[in-house]
Amino acid sequence: MESNNKSETAGKVLRCKAAISRIPGEPLVIEDIEVDPPKAWEIRIKIICTSLCHTDITFWKMKAGPAAVFPRIFGHEAVGVVESVGEHVEEFTVGDTVLPVFLPNCKECSDCKSQKSNICSIFENNFSPEMPRDGTSRFKDMNGEILHHFLWVSSFSEYTVVDVTHAVKITPEIPVDKACLLGCGVSTGIGAAWKVAEVEEGSTVAIFGLGPVGLAVAEGARQRGALKIIAVDLNLEKFDIGKKFGVTDFVNPETCGEKSVSEVIKELTNGGADYCFECIGLASLMQEAFLSSRKGWGKTVILGVEMHGAQVSLNPYEFLRGRSVIGSLFGGVKPKSDIPVFAKKYLDNELRLDEFISHELSFQDINKAFELHQEGKSLRCIIWMDR
Repeated sequence: MESNNKSETAGKVLRCKAAISRIPGEPLVIEDIEVDPPKAWEIRIKIICTSLCHTDITFWKMKAGPAAVFPRIFGHEAVGVVESVGEHVEEFTVGDTVLPVFLPNCKECSDCKSQKSNICSIFENNFSPEMPRDGTSRFKDMNGEILHHFLWVSSFSEYTVVDVTHAVKITPEIPVDKACLLGCGVSTGIGAAWKVAEVEEGSTVAIFGLGPVGLAVAEGARQRGALKIIAVDLNLEKFDIGKKFGVTDFVNPETCGEKSVSEVIKELTNGGADYCFECIGLASLMQEAFLSSRKGWGKTVILGVEMHGAQVSLNPYEFLRGRSVIGSLFGGVKPKSDIPVFAKKYLDNELRLDEFISHELSFQDINKAFELHQEGKSLRCIIWMDR
């Protein structure tokens, strides 16, 4: 390894603070932990800031099943600086600004090389609670107990270790709090509009669920010149927020009277939306989104993760009339090639990110971020590690 890729702490176990989830649904506990040095094809990152995503909340609440693994360090949207690198690491050097990501991107397999997929076929996304190559953890508490990883990022720690396939080098020109947003939800929505649906100028869009992912879909559709962007949500306050991202119409299912949501959308779009996006993860909404799409060419994109085991029931005859459904993980985004593009578009004033940040907190107040999210008062809360 070259000398300019060395740091004073390279190869040493680091002691730092981390917010540990020990009991499902209970407040995180900030403790001293030990972070091992990176092994081959790994980098250790000093986290600058992180944010709380709905996925963190979902897994934090899990009390049973194979995904309910504790104690654990959550967090998967973050930006940091490379502190040290393991053997065989050529893509990153000490001091690089990086964005860790949950979706692997090896750049070598047939899927990573193809424009048709963003699902790496070598490092499959199996939701393992440990590092992807050797299945072990890089975290221990001060009693020597193993602390489990989360989505191969674990950014609720002052230092973390990630595989090189789970990191993206980004320009230091972009403010880190804005770059942080690109690690999951915002990229998912923008990517879904641009890469999966390929929304074009003059088209009509219906978005089911106006959380950060839905708002990002709206932003992506706005940037592509969509004529009408319809948001479906129970919270009327979200309409005012949605307007900032291009939402033109708002449908509250509780005020549709005897009409179904799909009937209302068909009236607003003269037959159905060209593109529908389900951003909640409810089978019933997936079905309603499909029925809201236009006959002949309507496309429904499923972004929400169904966590209740429910099945989606669709009439096969509707497929014969030209409607289609497609699922997408991370909005079809290939992290290493697409995220730098999103960052550049922000710097060129072509992409709005600032409006997604509703709160900023210090690391010591991380549990407040959970409270704000569960109260429905937060879009994205930036958590600063050094404040």
